[in-house]
Amino acid sequence: MAIEDFKTLEEAFPKCDPGVIPLGARILLQLKGVKKASSGGILLIEETRETERVQSMLGKIIGLGPLCFKNRDTAQEWPEGTWCSVDDYVRVPRWSGDRFSIPHPTEKDEEINFVVMNDFEVWCRVNPEKVLSMRAFV
Repeated sequence: MAIEDFKTLEEAFPKCDPGVIPLGARILLQLKGVKKASSGGILLIEETRETERVQSMLGKIIGLGPLCFKNRDTAQEWPEGTWCSVDDYVRVPRWSGDRFSIPHPTEKDEEINFVVMNDFEVWCRVNPEKVLSMRAFV
């Protein structure tokens, strides 16, 4: 499922409070949502939706630990500065970090997916409106 299947970025990344604060050099990302049906109206089976959840590689940064993008010994910012910040959209490895879900605040039987990962695991910042699909090639 591609990002254009959502009408807005807010639909792909609904606002919510996961109740998690990243510590140390960890980043908290909200992962791109997974729809119940295709853009053509075909209902997706749970196995397909679970595959989409696992393969989601596009996330929105919603929290940074106090040591993100800093020297772990001195807490000084790296010479190249901060690579990304809260509200940036980034691409991440599909199997990295600790993934978890919370119930969607408005959609019944839906979940919002998150990952807590190390700051150095972020691959790149992206403009999600220009990205057709952040799906892994399998």
